Parts: sequence; structure tokens; C-alpha cells
Amino acid sequence: MNTHKALLAALLVPLGATLAVAPAASAATPSAPPAASVSAGAAAPAGPEEAVAAAFRSPEAALGRVAHPLRTTEPRGGLAELRPFGRMVGDARVVGLGEATHSSHEFFTVKHRVLRYLVEEKGFRAFALEAPWSTGLRLDAYLTSGKGDLKQIMDEEFQGTYRWWNNAEYRDLLQWMRAYNVKHPKDPVRFVGDDGAFAGAELYDKVSAYAAEARPELAPRLTELYRGLRPTTDAETYVNDYLAKPIAERKELAERTGRAVDLLKQRPGRGADADAHAWALQHATAIHQMTTLFAFDLDDPQGATDAMRYRDRIMAENVAWWQQRTGDKILLAAHNSHIALKTYVPGTHPKVQGDFLREKLGGGYLSVGLTFDRGSFNAFGQDGGVHRFAVGPAAPGTTEHTLDRVRYRDFVVDLRNAPAAARAWLAAPRTVRNIGTAYPWSGDSPQIRLAETHDVVIHLQRVEAARLLK
Repeated sequence: MNTHKALLAALLVPLGATLAVAPAASAATPSAPPAASVSAGAAAPAGPEEAVAAAFRSPEAALGRVAHPLRTTEPRGGLAELRPFGRMVGDARVVGLGEATHSSHEFFTVKHRVLRYLVEEKGFRAFALEAPWSTGLRLDAYLTSGKGDLKQIMDEEFQGTYRWWNNAEYRDLLQWMRAYNVKHPKDPVRFVGDDGAFAGAELYDKVSAYAAEARPELAPRLTELYRGLRPTTDAETYVNDYLAKPIAERKELAERTGRAVDLLKQRPGRGADADAHAWALQHATAIHQMTTLFAFDLDDPQGATDAMRYRDRIMAENVAWWQQRTGDKILLAAHNSHIALKTYVPGTHPKVQGDFLREKLGGGYLSVGLTFDRGSFNAFGQDGGVHRFAVGPAAPGTTEHTLDRVRYRDFVVDLRNAPAAARAWLAAPRTVRNIGTAYPWSGDSPQIRLAETHDVVIHLQRVEAARLLK
């Protein structure tokens, strides 16, 4: 990849993948588990009674007592086995549902299945994705009114590193949302793009249209502040060209978009105009988020770290804004390392989206990690091309190795109510798979404390690479 594409990848890949490019040797040779943990290879107790007692003390046996099996990972069919998951969700207003890779079939279909359940049984009415705010608006218009062509929208919006979302599994999910909305036009399921790495032309058009209608005195000033910023090319070309600008110019552009936000704030909407003003201000904020994100010096390690923290913060802010503005309960889809309650890689990503959301929403935010034992996924290789990779069973001592020894092939488990025999294991740092948009990377196998990182885990024994559409 060229320099600017590499910088873009650094912004958009999940947490671990922004570290130095290097083979993830730790994935094959994970750190040994703490001595206090129960090893799968430990010597058997002397007698049958001791053997039974030891088995119940193992973390996998303890988790098996409270885990709930998943009959299928496919979206269709009955949803009865998700009722225990519904109890885990409780009154949460935002459920973050992760993925251990960015391009595996089962992670996407589980999201579809869980969305169906949350919409039909728990009153959820929005699906948020790690995609630009402007992308979300365009997809939301299609889902709620049928505006546009789904294939064209996906092809145009899911470019660059966002290409992983242009897959058959998400197309199926979006088609289900559209079909649901046709049947429930007065109570639709909405789409939210929460990311800030691109600001589409529709954002500028919506802010300009609001100013022309409600604040004509502001329109000339906003036009001048946004001069040269409205995209006229495809998203990938626009971002690459933007990142090629000198850092001083990018900082000046961020200062201009910040003034546009301040200008709108100084003329708050009232009465019937209040809602239109709030949305226009949010669209202007999304523009400013992009320019601010790209104003960090990504060649400087501290600048890159600051950019990663900023990106996760604005993703959380956009989700929280939508939830509080609309009242919609939201299923949030992102990588495990974004929806987590604690960062996977503290050195380069000091705080992540899930951590910010827990601060904002308290118990109203639930973090659900998705793990897997073996299988395949799509990712960028070290040559910059898209490849299909496969990994074998998780090595002893890793998080996934123990989870895969729980009594069910695929299951969901609430870590907050884990039996005593599992608590020490959940509280100790252990290696976990953290596969991003590029593979291999030196951050593929961080150590996390599972109990501090997620509220709930869905574990799948095997996953297969998603079917990319373009």
C-alpha cells in the first residue's frame, strides 16, 4: 500500500492491527496461562470422587453450567434459544455485538439473527455499524423509504477499508430490514453509521438546505467555510487525496469546519425548528469529526494514538446521540476491540468505544464479545491484496481454547453471573484472537481480562470466510 493508504488503514483497522506490521508469532505460541489456572493437561486426581470435584472446579465446566446453547448461527428460523440472551440484555438501550475478525460469515449472520430477536422481542429499532455517518443516512433512506438501489449504495459506500461490509451476509441483513419496514412503515428499524473517516456530499447538502430554509443569514458563511470540502469523487479517492494534503492544511480545514459547527450552535432552533436544527448540527458535527480525525499527525506515534482515542470517542458519541435523540434502542456492530469495555491494546489505543459508552449510558450499555476456535476469514495480506486466511484450533492456554471446551459447540454465556470456579480464570489476563482488516499483525494476540472486557460472550466453534460482493 502507498503511504496514504497505509495511514487510512491505520485509522480504520481494529485496535491491534495498527501496530507495526509483523507476523503474529504469538498466535501460534501464546503466553502460558498463570500457574493458578486449571490446565487441560493437568494430572488426573487419584480417585473418582476427586475427579468429579476437580471437573466442577474447572472454568470450562463451571461456564458450561450457566452457558446457553445456540441451535444455529443462521438468521432464519425460530428464535426461542435466544430468550436467555434476552434476559442478559435486560433494559440495555445499546448492545454492542462484536466480532473477532472483520470478515467471517458466522459473525455477520449471528448479528442478523440477534438483530431479528432484539427487534421482534425487545423493541430495538436501530442497527449501528462501524461506517461513516453519511453512509448511515443513505442506507437509512433506502431502508425507510426505498430510496435508491441497495447494490449501488453498498458498492459506492463500502469502499477502501470499509469494503468488508460489502458482503452477501450484510446484504441479506439489509434486505430483511427493508422487508420489515415495508410491513411496519410507522415503526421502522433504522440504520446508523457511527464512524468519522469520511463525510459524504449529502452531509454538506443537508446543512446547506437547513441554512437556506431556516437560517438564510448563515448560508453564505457556511458556503465559504465548506469551500473545497464537499466530495466530488468516490469515497476512497477522496480520502486518499485528503490525506495527501500537508498536515498544516488539514489542520486549517478542521478549524474551518469547527467554526461551522460553532456558527450553528450560536443560532439554536426553537419550537418547530428545534428538531431540524438538532439534525443539521449533528450533520455539521460529522463533517467536523472527519476533518479533525485527519488533522492528527499520523506519522507521529503519539499523534496516531490520539487519533485512535478520538475515533472511538466520536463513534460512541454518535451512537449515544442517536439513542438519546430518537429513543431507539440500538444494536451496535463493530469489532470486539471497539465494543469492549476496556481496550485490548492500551499502549496505542488507551480508550475505546465501549468504554466511552459505559461512561455515558452506565448499565444501559451491554458489551457482547464474539469468539471462535478455528476457521477462516478475509483480510488484507502484507502485499495489500485481499486474501482468505485460515487458522486451526486455538492453542492451549488461550481464551478460545478453554471456551471451546465448554459443553456446547456454540453458546452464549453471561460473564457477570459466572460461577466461582470460573471467576479467577475470567479475571486473569489471557491471549485472545484480535484479527483486524490486515493479517498477520503484531497485535493479533493481545492479552485481556475477559471479565473486565465484556459482559457477555458468544462463542462459536468454527467460522468461515464471508462472501464478498466486490
